[in-house]
Amino acid sequence: MIVVAVLALVASYFFKYTEAEILGFALLICVIAAWFAVRYRAPVEVTRVVSPARVEEGQGCAGVLTVTNLSSKWSRPMDATEQLGPEVLHLALPSIAGGDTHIESYTLPTNHRGCYTVGPLRIGHTDPFHLVSATQEDTAEQTLWVHPKTYRVRPIPTGRADDIEGPAARTAPRGGVAFHSLREYVPGDDPRLIHWRSTARLGKMMVKHTVVTNEPRLLIVLDTSADPYTPESFEDAVRVAASLMKAGLDQHYPTQLRTTGGIDASIDQSGLGLNEVMDKLAAVKMSKDDEGLPAMGKMAHRREHGVALGVVTGQPTPERASIVGAVSDRFMMVSLIQVGEKYGRPGIGLSGVFGVSANDAEEFVRIWKTRVG
Repeated sequence: MIVVAVLALVASYFFKYTEAEILGFALLICVIAAWFAVRYRAPVEVTRVVSPARVEEGQGCAGVLTVTNLSSKWSRPMDATEQLGPEVLHLALPSIAGGDTHIESYTLPTNHRGCYTVGPLRIGHTDPFHLVSATQEDTAEQTLWVHPKTYRVRPIPTGRADDIEGPAARTAPRGGVAFHSLREYVPGDDPRLIHWRSTARLGKMMVKHTVVTNEPRLLIVLDTSADPYTPESFEDAVRVAASLMKAGLDQHYPTQLRTTGGIDASIDQSGLGLNEVMDKLAAVKMSKDDEGLPAMGKMAHRREHGVALGVVTGQPTPERASIVGAVSDRFMMVSLIQVGEKYGRPGIGLSGVFGVSANDAEEFVRIWKTRVG
């Protein structure tokens, strides 16, 4: 508008156009009036909270803005823009009386798995003509983790039933119901486990040492190479891997997650490590530089006693999938889950490997419940 105003005034001077002179001055007056309109702004204090900071795909998540007017006069209506990854959210804030606080909540989109940076937040106001704006920026940023959607399923099969007598090793995880031996009391032991007869005989506090019976360990390997996937099937593979990790936790099995791209995280029987695992699955991406299933040879370079393996992949070539069969004798049992099968084919058959092939995560759940229980 300033450029047009100057051109109009120059034209009116050289060509004696009164209309151009009126237009030029009118435009300049609008710009000056807009500048005066935004010159005064009441100082405000802004805080933003993302609640909750971790959600599953599609679950509700809100940003909460708390705006406090630090002056004694009414503030003008304001516009707020919030950056959420590549998206920009726009909010309209009302006038706030001097010294008052206004709380505004807004919905954050959680339709897609990922790790998102929320912020920076910009708050300002503009003139009625939208020519001039005054903005203040809150550079504080928060992280929103959108975890993959999970389904309630059984864990990968281990190939053996629980031993009701319990394991013979004293190093077996505590907390089960199987009696193993007596040991001396240590702070934090459950008083209900005190063996009073032995305590009276030995003159020191003795407790029952109980262990988890024949506890297997689960290893879930997610193929993160790009070749066997479409973008949609990779998202389904991540959902399947996340569901199997939670299934192991539901049965109180120590469960480890690995990817062919190098991610390594685990969950113990108490659930410790769950957030770390889900955070890594929220941020995981497929890569053309990823070796894929051939990396299984390095992961399983020795025999893994007491470990059941579950491999989640897309539609690899038979040559790449054959490495899963080649390492099957190093584990208690091996399962191969393939997603992205659009034609209902049974998937690649490998000797000694329990195979499941599905189009997407929801079809995997239906097949898994039928075949695994």
